[in-house]
Amino acid sequence: MAYDFSRSACRKDTNAEKYTLRKELFGTEDVQPVWVADMDIDTPDFVLNAVKERLEHPIVGYEEVPTSAFNAQRAWMKKEHGFEFELEDMFYSHSVVASMCVAIEAFSKEGEGVIVQTPVYSPFFHSVLGLNRELIKNPLKVNDDGIYSFDIEDLKSKIIPSTKLLLLCSPHNPVGRVWKKEELEAILEVCIEYNIVVFADEIHSDLVYVPNKHIPFATLSQEAKKITLTAIGVGKTFNMAGFAMSSVVVEDEDLRKKFKVAYDKVHFAQGAVLSHVAYEAAYKEGKEWVEELRIHLYKNYEMLKNVCEKYPKLIKITPIEGTYLAWLDCHGLALRDKKLREFFIEDAKLGLNAGISFGREGSSYMRLNFAVSSEKMLEIIKKLDKALSLK
Repeated sequence: MAYDFSRSACRKDTNAEKYTLRKELFGTEDVQPVWVADMDIDTPDFVLNAVKERLEHPIVGYEEVPTSAFNAQRAWMKKEHGFEFELEDMFYSHSVVASMCVAIEAFSKEGEGVIVQTPVYSPFFHSVLGLNRELIKNPLKVNDDGIYSFDIEDLKSKIIPSTKLLLLCSPHNPVGRVWKKEELEAILEVCIEYNIVVFADEIHSDLVYVPNKHIPFATLSQEAKKITLTAIGVGKTFNMAGFAMSSVVVEDEDLRKKFKVAYDKVHFAQGAVLSHVAYEAAYKEGKEWVEELRIHLYKNYEMLKNVCEKYPKLIKITPIEGTYLAWLDCHGLALRDKKLREFFIEDAKLGLNAGISFGREGSSYMRLNFAVSSEKMLEIIKKLDKALSLK
């Protein structure tokens, strides 16, 4: 079946976060929003049809997450990523950030160290600081080609006796890396040596471009299973963030018991009825849709890459291996971060994430979400091309 990503529904009057907050975030509504990580691509019909069918029953009350929904995810993860786990290893969560906060509470105490690898999605460090833990920054290295890698020697040098947890972003947001096995094994070796638990945010795991392959951290070895919590879900893959449902996989029994103590204090309950059926439908029927989506997204990335290559002295695009988030190196524009943001707002009429919001290492970068319809992508390209041509 061929899916059409050429157009998408209008969201301006739907209370969509990326549109509703334009005035607050950018000072104007005259910007095309390409910041928050959801797609301007219609959520697939097979998901919406499952919700419509459930609504034929007139009662929408409390429900348990059905075993069939979690089993659908288990089957997907086994087939797509070679990640096998048991039903009893799974916890419902409404968001990866909520799960991350529970992990911080479960495996560290106030004042103890939690490692983040910057530049990274800002809730990684905000969650650590908000829960009164010591933030240990292990910045990624970047080479002359704009390709990022782990800095293992820096990681070892930063670890203190009270370091308890490492927050791993895999695939990485915002730099677009899909970590290779040997890279992940280097992180694993350090964490085993220093008795550090790993919370692996793998929410972008289905959005990986060939020839790259996502490797779940927990699948590296039996030792990896013993120290890993894995956060996964449908939000990014199928544009279903509004259903607020994900899961956390904790295979080790001792780890699971500790996580559950903190988890139960929050009272996550079992989520929303409509989310359950949407979740299950996505995993059962979404294979072909995702395959076509990835092709579409990579075409969008190539369009963006082409326009950046027209202005090599001004802007460079970081090579992407996964996610739909372009990491733009804007050092050539020679603008301070505030002025750089203003350039995109006022000259390009585009609302991006400022790179500095991902940590100090993001200074002079901007993040652009290219998960949009072909129609919207052409608008983005025209606006960016015009703005850069006038510099």
